[in-house]
Formats: sequence, structure tokens, C-alpha cells
Amino acid sequence: MAATLAPKDIRRTLSRADLAVKARNVSLAIFDVDGVMTDGRIYLGESGEEMKAFNVLDGLGIKLLRDNGIEVAILSGRRARCVERRATELGIPHVIQGAGEKLPVFHKLIATLKLQAAQTCYMGDDLGDVPVLQACGLAFTVPDAPPEVKRAAQYVTRRRGGEGAVRDACEFLLQLRSRKPARA
Repeated sequence: MAATLAPKDIRRTLSRADLAVKARNVSLAIFDVDGVMTDGRIYLGESGEEMKAFNVLDGLGIKLLRDNGIEVAILSGRRARCVERRATELGIPHVIQGAGEKLPVFHKLIATLKLQAAQTCYMGDDLGDVPVLQACGLAFTVPDAPPEVKRAAQYVTRRRGGEGAVRDACEFLLQLRSRKPARA
């Protein structure tokens, strides 16, 4: 049974069966980078290049989504060449970086792909992600996200960003999609 939350937190009170219905509608999974695909730290090299550490567990989670017919996208507020490289390695075709306000970019992406917001899931970890978490069909975050972000999400991963959080979200989504609807 779902926990009782304040009315503004209604999104987190969905039953597992309701979450399964939402999960079966998902055609596109979108991930933030810093704090989700990485631990949020930014390494700067002597010549100014930006480096990030990605977890291989997350890469397999993304592959599982793609193998199950779910498209994958990256939507990040920052720009880094290493994100492009990681996206290429994982076969992620939609990479949007430098998005100051993510919600208009989210709407543009789904319009381009001819999808409705309900056909998407999004995983973010900070305040700038809240509008997209509220707009998408299924919202995920990490355990160290601020309370406002957790309230906007239906699922908080067990693992932290950069430590397999994306994999947790991917497995949860796929588990929900395989769940049989309850009989009336």
C-alpha cells in the first residue's frame, strides 16, 4: 500500500498497478547526466577538458531498455564532450546538452518524436528537473535528491547517481512493464 502524502505529493501515491499501466505506455526514457548518470562531480583536466565517471551497470540498463523497444535520450543542463562519447558508446541517438530550462526542451523533443508526455519517463536529481519530472508519464530520482525532487518522482532508486541508479530505474521500469494487470 502506498504511503499517505500531502495532496501536492499525489504523484507518489500511485499503486504499483497504476505505475505498471504508466510503465507500459513508456516509449522514451530520458536521463539527466550530472547526479544521475554520474555522481555529480566534475573533473577538470589541465587543458580544461571536462571528465566524468560513468557506471557500466547503467550502460547495461540502457541497453536493456533499447532491447525492449524503448528509445533513450539524454537531457542535460551542462555541456561536455565526454557525454557525447558515452551516448555514442551506448547507442543513445538523442543527446541534448546545455538546456538551461529543461521543460521547453523536453516538449520540443517529444514533439519531434511525435510522442505525448505520458509516453515518457524521466530521471533527474535536482530542482531544475522538477518541471520535467512533473510533466512526464513516469518520474524517477536518486536517494540524495532534494525533498522537492523526491516529491515529484514516483520512484527513488536504491543506488545513488553514478553508482548504478540508472540501472535501478531501468530494471524497475522493465519490471513494471512485465507486470500483469489486476483482474477486476
